[in-house]
Parts: sequence; structure tokens; C-alpha cells
Amino acid sequence: MFPNSPKLGRAPFPMPAGDFLGKLPLSLGPAILAQHQKQIMDLKNASLSRAFLGGNLDAASVSAQTWPFGNGRPLPLSPSSSSTFQGTKRRSDEQQVPFDIKRQRIQSPQQSSALLRQLVPLREERRYSVPASMKIPVIQAPPRTPDVKGRLPPLQDSQATHYLETTLPVAKDKLSVQILELFQACQQQASDLKKKDICRAELQREIQQMFPSSRLYLVGSSLNGFGTRDSDADLCLVMQEELVNQETEARQILNMILKYFYNRLAYIEKPQLIRAKVPIVKFRDKVSGVEFDLNVNNVVGIRNTFLLRTYAHIENRVRPLVLVVKQWATHFGINDASRGTLSSYTLVLMVLHYLQTLPEPILPSLQRKYPECFAPTMQLNLVPQAPSHIPPFFSKNGSSIGELFVGFLKYFATEFDWTKHMISVREAKVLPRPDRVEWRNKFICVEEPFDGSNTARAVHEKQKFVIIQDAFLKTYHRMKDKKDLNGILPLRATINGKKR
Repeated sequence: MFPNSPKLGRAPFPMPAGDFLGKLPLSLGPAILAQHQKQIMDLKNASLSRAFLGGNLDAASVSAQTWPFGNGRPLPLSPSSSSTFQGTKRRSDEQQVPFDIKRQRIQSPQQSSALLRQLVPLREERRYSVPASMKIPVIQAPPRTPDVKGRLPPLQDSQATHYLETTLPVAKDKLSVQILELFQACQQQASDLKKKDICRAELQREIQQMFPSSRLYLVGSSLNGFGTRDSDADLCLVMQEELVNQETEARQILNMILKYFYNRLAYIEKPQLIRAKVPIVKFRDKVSGVEFDLNVNNVVGIRNTFLLRTYAHIENRVRPLVLVVKQWATHFGINDASRGTLSSYTLVLMVLHYLQTLPEPILPSLQRKYPECFAPTMQLNLVPQAPSHIPPFFSKNGSSIGELFVGFLKYFATEFDWTKHMISVREAKVLPRPDRVEWRNKFICVEEPFDGSNTARAVHEKQKFVIIQDAFLKTYHRMKDKKDLNGILPLRATINGKKR
């Protein structure tokens, strides 16, 4: 659900000097700073303790260092190659198996600690290399507190678990009741998120056999609060400190991962490389049945995931409204960027913009109100926890969800000037359309809150733009008189289908 970043990852916004992962903002809350320092100290103490208990005094006295990708030899990926992971399968009862028992199936005792793999070189047969032409340094792993057995825990998201329990607004009119019923039937459940993260953690351990210091993040609708029960899952593989050229370096890395998945992981089904502006590997996990899209270093997706998640949960009308808009757009065939219409991410930004620009706003600009929580250069490992202290936003606007849905349709059908204005959630207002090359000849302009690109650039054909306009106009005229979702959606069939 996150957007494609520019070809070389260069942001049009002025970026402070610093490395790829950024520095700690000076205004970051003391609680977060203290937690960050504690993570670092715990990590150091744990590594020294394990090295001492294991008799590895050399490792205990050597500081962590960055190792190159490997020995310069091509990746041996033929099916006949011997490997500890040859034919590895995930059992269908994974969620009932203790994590440590599952781990024993896929890793040998000599490789029980990802941290120690950074202290001592890996065995030759476990170190795979990027082609010699690619000079890509590997980053140190973000500070994570390992458990007593030394394994890296899955990417925890206690905030997301809490947010899934957000109290729903009271619905008094028929349309609002219908929207809430649709939301409750279609929203992603905690169990859906759990199975996605189980697969993410499993894949991270596999990929770390090739790239020891890489980290795999779950991003997009699965984590930002706007996912549905059948949403695909987006993964971002963070590899290095430098920007990655998506047309060359990222594609080569994904090719290696594709071959590794195809030849060695029996639970990965139909892996394929999609050569888009930001290339991805698409695949399906047979155990969970979830479809995944994996990209390399498109880190803007990590940052906007937690920005959107904060918007999703500071006001309890936001998530139901976004869901009904996405369901409506899908039904009308205007929610597919690959076919020249609107991505789900763009639709979410359009809803947020509408709620920000009402005469009595329902949402603020979080980036302006809490700049220390959404700094574009903040270290990635702090991005999930930085906005955790942001309180709910209380608006004087008492409009129901039904009224807001009709108002959203009216705003983009009759009020918003597509030819002159750009949507900016970052500024919480409309801005004049930029006159830069990437914005010209685009029918819809929606600013990405972090890198400033146009998330609606897929809409570059007049015919598709007319279809989008027509969907807004026709739906608004239907809903303004007869406020009934059945007039625009197969409501009962959708709800019953999700309950099965």
C-alpha cells in the first residue's frame, strides 16, 4: 500500500545532513531516548554474557563490525546444491508450535545467534555475495534486545495490537450503522496480523543467511490500521546505509532472493519478480495463504506506515470511513494503480485530507503538530515507537460516519479543483500544483508526506481520470438523497462473505 519512491530514492524535500538511518531528533521525548539507550546497553551486555558463557573470549572483546556480503563468488542456487535449508517447509500448525522448537528445524546450533554472526565471520558455505560490481555496505542491525537463547524476536508491534481494539463511534443513522457493520466484518483481525508477522519473522531468518545484517519490516495496510481481512502484506527489506538504485542494485538483490525462494523454500509459492519502477518480488505463503510483496530499501513505506497508523487511531471515525471508501472504490474499479487508477494509499491520503480541511477539522497535521515524532531522518528502529505517546484528537465536529462519507464524495465530485490543486496531508491543506516534470501531465496530484512524490502518478490517462471523476459524481448523486449503502455496494453479500 505504500507508494513507489523516486527512481534513485532522492527526496525533493531538503534533507538534513546525516546517514541513511538518520539521527535522534533533539526534541524526542525523554522516555523514548531512555528506552533507546536501554536497548543499546541490554544488547551489549547480552552479547558479552553469551560470549563469556560460551568460552568465546575473543568475541567478547571484539566490538561489532560490518562484514561484506561474502566472498565474491556467485550465489550457488541450483536445486542440486547441498544446503541445510534444502526443501525446508513450514508446518501448517506453526502457530501452535513453540517458537524455539520451530527454530531448531531451520538453524544449526553454530548459527543460533544473529548477533554473533556480526562478531565473527560466517562459514564460507553460508556467505553469499552480491555481484562484485555492487559496492553496497551492510548496515548494523537496529538495536533489538535478544532473548536468553540469542535469537532475534519478531518485529513486535504492541501499539498495533492495542489499536485494533479502538472503541468504535456510536451510529444513530442507517448509513452509519451500515458502514460500521461493513467495517466490523471486513477489518483485519489480530489473528490476521499475527500470521503475517510469523511469516515475516521466518523469512527474515532465511534472508539473513544471505545478508546477515538485513532487517525485514512489515509495512503498509497490514500494520497501519487500514487493512482488511484479505489485504496483501507488504515487506520492506532494509539492506544498507546508502540509497539503493531501484533499477539495478535492488533488482539484482531481489533476483537472488527470488532464486533462493524458488529453489529452497517449499512453503513459498509462485515467487515472481515484478520489474516496476520500484521492483518487488511477489509470492504466496502456503501456510497462511497470505500474498506478499517484497521490496528493497523503499524505507519511505516504513515511515508512512506509522504516520498513517497514528492517524487511524487518534480519531475513531477514521478507520471505518477509510474502509468504506476503499470498498466503494474497489467495487467501482478505481482502486488499482497497476491499471491506471488510484492506489489504496492514495485513497487513504484523500480521506485524511478531506477530514483535515473541513470547516471544523476532524484531524490535524500530525507532522506539523508533532514534528519530533515524524522526523524524516529518524532512525528506523525508533520510527515505530516515536508516535506512541500521541494522545487522541478531540474535534468539535460531531458529524456521523454516514455524513462524512457523503461529504467526502461531494468534496471530490463538486468542490475540489483537480486542475489547480495538489492534496497535502503534510500541510493539512490544498497546495498549488507543482510545475516540476514529475507533476506535469498528471491528472491527480497527491503529495507523499515524506518524500514529496506524487502518489497518484499512475493516473496519467485522460480516460482513467474521467472514470474516476464519474464514479465520484454518480455515487454522490445516489447517496445524497437515499443514504443507503445497498445502492452502491453489494453490502449483504460482502458482509456474509467475510463472516464465513
